[in-house]
Amino acid sequence: MSVEFTFNIKKIPFNEDYTPSDSTRLTTNFANLARGEHRQENLRNVLRMIDNRFNSLAHWDNPNGDRYSVGVDIISAEMTIRSEGENECFPLIEVLNNSIFDRKDDKRIQGIVGNNFSSYVRDYDFSVLLLNHNKDLSEFRTPDRFGDLHGNLFKCFITSECYKAHFRKMPVICLSVSSNRTYYRTRNHHPVLGVEYEQREFSLTDQYFGKMGMKVRYFMPENASAPLAFYFFGDLLSDYSNMELISTISTMESFQKIYRPEIYNSNSPAADCYQPSLKHQDHSVTRIVYDREERSQLAIAQGRFTEESFIKPYQDVLEQWSAQYSV
Repeated sequence: MSVEFTFNIKKIPFNEDYTPSDSTRLTTNFANLARGEHRQENLRNVLRMIDNRFNSLAHWDNPNGDRYSVGVDIISAEMTIRSEGENECFPLIEVLNNSIFDRKDDKRIQGIVGNNFSSYVRDYDFSVLLLNHNKDLSEFRTPDRFGDLHGNLFKCFITSECYKAHFRKMPVICLSVSSNRTYYRTRNHHPVLGVEYEQREFSLTDQYFGKMGMKVRYFMPENASAPLAFYFFGDLLSDYSNMELISTISTMESFQKIYRPEIYNSNSPAADCYQPSLKHQDHSVTRIVYDREERSQLAIAQGRFTEESFIKPYQDVLEQWSAQYSV
């Protein structure tokens, strides 16, 4: 059975008037903030946090700490499956694309595409497939070829003509470090990314992003509480400008302070030997409303939606395509 994938990109500004579209995963950081009676206050506050953090890192020729503002667009990639004369459209991933407005020079500077990473298929892998596989096992294991399909779909997207027409550089994804791993401070220090940390064994998330073709490094920027995990292609330190890197740090560190305050809004910075913990009590909370338990429940619901509407109907086609796929 022959199959062809094509992609379409939609762009929505993330601002205080943002409302999630029907195809947006509600577990996504930005969508979760834009719900409920506090939605506009949430959005206004997180945008202010992003701008303030950007200006604190881009402090040169910025005496008042207000030279820059960060614009954020939500990038939704839809995939059309063409098989035996039928076309079916499915929401594949959502990422963010940053731009920086320089008030002093009155110009806009391109940021980085990526930042946050949202995927229905990843919801299925982690919240349905992985849970079902370990339901009756005494020791945690991953299924055979876990993450292969998702990784190949992602690589197919970023090498597509659609992606190349919209973005000039490869994406950088910035996530929280794993609470199941220990990180060790190194002597390497980058002027923007900060001090580098290393770990001795990749987490499941690190391995999953490896299937997507991405490498990982961990850096703790100046005045941060904990390192961030940066997933990238090529060379993170030389392929991106300081302003591009700052746009990612300011955006994703702000989200993490909301979603994982125990780690990223801790009242003391990570030590030389650091194990993140969501049970850490010495932390501050933001004024932004967020329900972490609801987000976990939604991940399961959306994973099941993916199973019923995408995995099961196209399982044979997808497995055959993935087994033969090469970039």
